[in-house]
Amino acid sequence: MYYNIIFSVFPVMVYCLSDVPSQGELVRKLKAENFPQVDVDKAVAELKARKRILEAKELALQPKDDIIDRTKMEDTLKRRFFYDQAFAIYGGVSGLYDFGPVGCALKNNILQAWRQHFIQEEQILEIDCTMLTPEPVLKTSGHVDKFADYMVKDVKNGECFRADHLLKAHLQKLMSDKKCSAEKKAEMENVITQLDNYSQQELTDLFVKYNVKSPVTGNDLSPPISFNLMFQTSIGPGGNMPGYLRPETAQGIFLNFKRLLEFNQGKLPFAAAQIGNSFRNEISPRSGLIRVREFTMAEIEHFVDPNEKTHPKFDAVADLQILLYSSQAQISGQSARTMRLGDAVEQGIINNSVLGYFIGRIYLFLLKVGVSAGKLRFRQHMDNEMAHYACDCWDAEAKTSYGWIEIVGCADRSCYDLACHARATKVPLVAEKALKEPISFQQQEFEPNKGAIGKEFKKEAKIVMEFLNICDECYIVAMEKELNEKGEFTFTSEGKSFTLHKSMVGVKRFQKTLHVEEVTPSVIEPSFGIGRIMYSVFEHTFHIREGDEQRTFFSFPATVAPYKCSVLPLSQNQEFAPFVKNLGELSVFEQLADENGSSGKMERLEFM
Repeated sequence: MYYNIIFSVFPVMVYCLSDVPSQGELVRKLKAENFPQVDVDKAVAELKARKRILEAKELALQPKDDIIDRTKMEDTLKRRFFYDQAFAIYGGVSGLYDFGPVGCALKNNILQAWRQHFIQEEQILEIDCTMLTPEPVLKTSGHVDKFADYMVKDVKNGECFRADHLLKAHLQKLMSDKKCSAEKKAEMENVITQLDNYSQQELTDLFVKYNVKSPVTGNDLSPPISFNLMFQTSIGPGGNMPGYLRPETAQGIFLNFKRLLEFNQGKLPFAAAQIGNSFRNEISPRSGLIRVREFTMAEIEHFVDPNEKTHPKFDAVADLQILLYSSQAQISGQSARTMRLGDAVEQGIINNSVLGYFIGRIYLFLLKVGVSAGKLRFRQHMDNEMAHYACDCWDAEAKTSYGWIEIVGCADRSCYDLACHARATKVPLVAEKALKEPISFQQQEFEPNKGAIGKEFKKEAKIVMEFLNICDECYIVAMEKELNEKGEFTFTSEGKSFTLHKSMVGVKRFQKTLHVEEVTPSVIEPSFGIGRIMYSVFEHTFHIREGDEQRTFFSFPATVAPYKCSVLPLSQNQEFAPFVKNLGELSVFEQLADENGSSGKMERLEFM
């Protein structure tokens, strides 16, 4: 049967392998010749679609023994109450889960291993910030304006669907119809490849063109609307302070940067970490613990001098052999390849040794908690995936029955976050570095025309002046470019928008001598999705007993196993009771079965 699968898929594999490099070459050509961005985006979307097809075919070729029975695994998780849908007796709520005793033990052990591996061994500063976040913080970080997906509603019952997912499913259904012409199929395939790039109006037009209805009721749907994925609330009884449940834990660390720097005696580099729950109001949560509305994150923010991105302990991980899927390999249609981590940094595949060091440490941690080395890779973000401020970004991906899923992200975010919050609050978030010798350099700063600004903004002129005084050099250079090209630039401060023209502000340059240098640190951010790591461990450690397909078990590593040892009495003699009690008081045995347990039940406990 395995050979039949190979021969049926092989011709498609050959086509995909030859097709991806040609599309990658087209992307490079469009970029090199400065084609319009819309054409580049279209070509990149097509490249990503072809890559997904190729990966699906590669998964289909995996040996039968490598494919898990997800239904049996999920049945075992439910029976043993690792986790289950929250509010189940009320019908349940999708995307929300409760962990049972065994699930809690496993999760706590993973978090304890994470604390030992990172916080203790790397001497990272741990903090615990509130989950409620005022709106201005998330406005500054960009979450209020950009953290959204397009959604459509059933006009009669109000049921919601994520627009791009629904349109894709509808088109795939139409394409499966034997009456669908080759020309129509090609048209719809092109639409699917562009789904990530469509505007709200373009999505609306497509829903009308293809007559998309509710897949549940067949009712008409509303036009697509932008839906912010954060849970909104108000802080205080008056409802005058809007806020949100945090979508990530990172912002709390950035806002406490000054205190953390003081705690570290003003020295760079240093790192801070936080473990806690985050919330995202997913439109259509699915795939168990992989896409949920409330989840536990463990995040590290490593603050480093942007001119000194070398890690003193990199040699400790440099010899690790890790499966890396570089952006260049993705564009060229090549497969991921195993590389020595030190070579990847030396060759510039990984941007710097600080990022490389954390990739190595992440790799070792994931192996420690039960992720299979043969089902783990690090995939580099392509240029169109990375935020404009990021230097480099890699995702640790685990191979599961759902395909390759991201379980850890590791990004070099440059100084973007600290700079944004500094501009918004007018609080400099910088570190000082003593110079060996004084240096002279050209300084740039805004030169405001106070008269013109006062005449235009009157009482609000003070807000404008204060903002211009605290802008960093990167921002000044960027806004100077806008002034030269457009004659104006716009900024937001204290919740108000201001537009400055060339007559109101300029940029002056002058020589400055410093004995102490102010540095806005770059940030290396490893971000761990604990639920996704748990799910990967479930799949990678799940087994069915040979010769008895009804007996299933998990072979967790001892570090994270819910039960390290079980005491299973085979006799009902009461003389043994004091010994069992004494063993329990030693806190060595985590599962004590009483004498009433059946031998079958006690046997099953051995495999948990």
